[in-house]
Amino acid sequence: MDRKLLHKTQRIYLIYFTVILLITAPLFYFIIHKMYIDNADESLRLREYEFRKNNISSLHISDIPIWNKYNPYVKIVEDKGLKNDSLFYTYYYENQDEETELYRELNTPITIENTPFTFSARTNLVESEDLIMSIAILFLIIIILLLAGLYFMNKRMSEKLWNPFYQTLQQIEDFEIDKHKIPTFNKSDIEEFNRLNISINNLIEKNTIIYNNQREFVENAAHELQTPIAVFKAKIDTIIQRSDITQGQAGILVSLNKTVSRLSRLNKNLLLLSKIENNQFNKTTTFSINELIEDQLQFFIEQAEQKNIEIKTDFQNDVLIDANRGLTEILVNNLLLNAIKHNIEDGQINISIFEQTLGISNKGIDNELPKNKLFKRFSKSNPSGKGTGLGLAIIKKIADTYGWIVSYYFKDGVHQFSIRF
Repeated sequence: MDRKLLHKTQRIYLIYFTVILLITAPLFYFIIHKMYIDNADESLRLREYEFRKNNISSLHISDIPIWNKYNPYVKIVEDKGLKNDSLFYTYYYENQDEETELYRELNTPITIENTPFTFSARTNLVESEDLIMSIAILFLIIIILLLAGLYFMNKRMSEKLWNPFYQTLQQIEDFEIDKHKIPTFNKSDIEEFNRLNISINNLIEKNTIIYNNQREFVENAAHELQTPIAVFKAKIDTIIQRSDITQGQAGILVSLNKTVSRLSRLNKNLLLLSKIENNQFNKTTTFSINELIEDQLQFFIEQAEQKNIEIKTDFQNDVLIDANRGLTEILVNNLLLNAIKHNIEDGQINISIFEQTLGISNKGIDNELPKNKLFKRFSKSNPSGKGTGLGLAIIKKIADTYGWIVSYYFKDGVHQFSIRF
């Protein structure tokens, strides 16, 4: 699935912010926790220092019970055989809170009246842990707000910065070379976008000139070929009528006559496409598509009977359209002629009108037509066929002229073309 450029960059930013958050949040907690433990250890060593400086020289063994009674967090206990200071975590039951709480404790050897004892100082870590957790949560909230603010600010700035690019992209998507409407690109304060607009504008101008030259050549060539083709066909018809030609010569002349007729149809179709592109069918009227089909239906029934093809109609409602009636007749004629030409013997054609849609379906080759080539000029499902390969191209061009939607469906051997008016 394709994603927008902004979505991709924002996704990268979002991943980056998430990784930063996942790394910094626990790292911050562990750093704060270590700093506090170091501070607690320093506080315990300060108590030991003050005890040695101010109390140990005047303290007697008989004073120890009284000392311990009034100093619950700094006690003198029996000798534990320590030779160096010992810092560790331990748990004590607190009567006031009626629960066991975590402490950081320092044990160090001391001597009172030449008798070894152990100095024990401890500090409660529970309240400190709560404080650290609160600080960590506050930090996390600040980081989330900061990253979210950066993300949305970057998103807003990116949308604003890339807006000229999307305007250019929309102009290119709306541009149709045969509509004679050159896109106008807004000047941007970003050098790269201006260079892009200038390059695209130059490219469009060059291609428009080439397209107009090609179209003019086709139009002129088609016009110039009309008279020679007509003269050539007339002379062939005259020669065929002569009585002094042989049967072999007659066969060659008939073959030439068919080829010239096909060339004449091709020339007329090219002229028709040229006129449509030049908007020479700009006169429009409002008429019923149902009535237009019914006026011509008898002709197509006669054509279909030659292949034993049955034509059925199903008009659910009357559809009024505003278009050039002649062009619309050409569109309907091409659709029906294709349905007859590419049908099977004893086949069937269904003409339906439902809401604003005309549908024409027929049996045909048991393969779906290639949709990528369907409406291209000179594209034929059967390369050896007698058609010019312009019928569907003319249908598409007429539909595009009035903003109609042409669709093709294939299911169970049935080919259907529909026009959404």
